[in-house]
Amino acid sequence: MKVHALIFIFLATFLLVVDKSFADDGEPLQAVQIYTQDELLDLIKQNKHLERVKLDRCQLTRDIEDRAVKLHLPAYEFLYGDMLAWGVCVDQNAELGMFYIRESAKQGLVAAIEQLGRYYHVGRFVQKDHEKAYTYIYRAAELGNVQAQIRLIDMQLAGLGSPYDYESAYRWLHHAVIADQNQHNEASKQLKKLEKLMHPKTLQAAKQSAY
Repeated sequence: MKVHALIFIFLATFLLVVDKSFADDGEPLQAVQIYTQDELLDLIKQNKHLERVKLDRCQLTRDIEDRAVKLHLPAYEFLYGDMLAWGVCVDQNAELGMFYIRESAKQGLVAAIEQLGRYYHVGRFVQKDHEKAYTYIYRAAELGNVQAQIRLIDMQLAGLGSPYDYESAYRWLHHAVIADQNQHNEASKQLKKLEKLMHPKTLQAAKQSAY
């Protein structure tokens, strides 16, 4: 009787392990390696970080959490914060998500700084605050984030910030290297709009000086 019970336990355990090795669609799960720092930064730059986590079937959730919560790695703080904010592979907790995005921004991750500015600008997860938005977006633009540079001019065209910032905003975007053609076209349109608000000498200075 004891032998039969042991055999039953063994078979049940074996079936459980086999079952857990398959995804919901019946396809076997492949072991996924944790992202390198450069790989994750590239995914964040392309705004594909959440998509990648979902494609990996949430297998790295615990590793991502550990690197964010225990090791305080800024790229992983940003990723984990975004996962929490949007409820990707974890229970949605926007407040905690914003906390980790802010922690990442404090460590200087440009993508986190830009995203905070964008969220305050449009009122995503937080109340709209154009002053905070402008501060974050200006800083991200200064650090070379093209999305922030485009948004900065958009905010200036709407009357935010100071006219004294026009030269810097124009200079950063004018000298930016933009591979994506759609984004390049958008940048060109923004620059032409800002030109109309600038003094000719200021515009000339912005075009001549990269920094």
